[in-house]
Amino acid sequence: MTVTADEVTDAAVGQVDWLHVAREMADDLATDAAEREQAGKAPLDEVARLRESGLLTVLAPAEQGGGGADWRTAYAVVRTVAAADGAIGHLLGHHYFLSFSARFFADPARAARVEQESTQRQWYWGGGIGSHEPPLILTPTARGYLLNGHQRYATGVGIADRLVVRAARYGTGEPLAVLADPAHPGVVSGGSGDTFGQRLAVGGVVEFDSVPVAADDVFGSLSPDEGVLSPFAALAAPTARLVSAQFCLGIAEGLLAEVREHGRAVRSHWQPFSPQPWPVGPPQDPYALTVYGELTVAARAASALAEQAVDALLRGLAQGEDLDDEECAEIAVLASVTEAAASRAAQETSTRALDIVGVDAASTRHGFDRFWRNARTHTLREPAAHRLREIGDYFLNGAHPSFNLPA
Repeated sequence: MTVTADEVTDAAVGQVDWLHVAREMADDLATDAAEREQAGKAPLDEVARLRESGLLTVLAPAEQGGGGADWRTAYAVVRTVAAADGAIGHLLGHHYFLSFSARFFADPARAARVEQESTQRQWYWGGGIGSHEPPLILTPTARGYLLNGHQRYATGVGIADRLVVRAARYGTGEPLAVLADPAHPGVVSGGSGDTFGQRLAVGGVVEFDSVPVAADDVFGSLSPDEGVLSPFAALAAPTARLVSAQFCLGIAEGLLAEVREHGRAVRSHWQPFSPQPWPVGPPQDPYALTVYGELTVAARAASALAEQAVDALLRGLAQGEDLDDEECAEIAVLASVTEAAASRAAQETSTRALDIVGVDAASTRHGFDRFWRNARTHTLREPAAHRLREIGDYFLNGAHPSFNLPA
């Protein structure tokens, strides 16, 4: 599926239906998602398909040849793709956030330069700047900087055109967002073949050995200290948390859709055996119907929260540097509420939906287990307990959440 030159021109005036493109991509990925996940090969072909479809540049400005879309569209694309293939949805969501990160942390001229080059060259962005990650060391030199150390977990290892990583400035320890070229021989990826989920997200350890970094490729501070980041820059955290939430919602909705089709064709294992033929018509097992109802409520509730959070985020982004600390805190808390609800929906759905299917869910030919493994691998990196504590502290004491970027 390739976006033509005419369609790119249409994108500049808002005429490309990116959700339609995303649904076509999802349909394409769904045809062999289970087989590709079991093979566990690096998703070079999948990323090439994303590039050809135009989805990698959805958030880039139209005047630079990008899609000119907003985060509402990008989130919907992530959710749609994740419903068909969680790992590819994960890759795409991280790409959107990391490729947008210069707008949060760099000055406008630098951000525009990087984004224009990325759009022209159709870069796929990987890496990670999560607050949990011990920073690399960035040492000044006469020509810029040298990057050294290892990152425990980076998304898109081995397939990214550019990496955004967290590094500490030598001498001060200030955490910074840094753009690095993974093609340099000093960048060595260790891979992550031992993970039980998110196998195609190619996340893993990356080593940096005296990797040169230009001064213009140091975006800016990631310090959580009060007064360092503007309220607008601090919106990076809720923006990333809503990527996580949309991924989780995609997992929940994707599995529910697949299990629903299975349930319409196969008799429920909860129904007592009877020599009488299975009655013609829609399934009527009361236990299965109740579980479907409960899981639908969980997914729809998290989805409604996501709509509120995205609305709030878009208002905050539109305010730019006029955003104040209280408004930023409200957006951050709402994003944390959404992420916690979506995480629970994904975990509950990916467990209980398999109960409905029964022993047949263990068959590898269906690939139902990949939803559970992908959801659980993701949520292990971002425990909801931390978000719940922040939400409670804000509700009870009015405490603003600290600036904390997710994995």
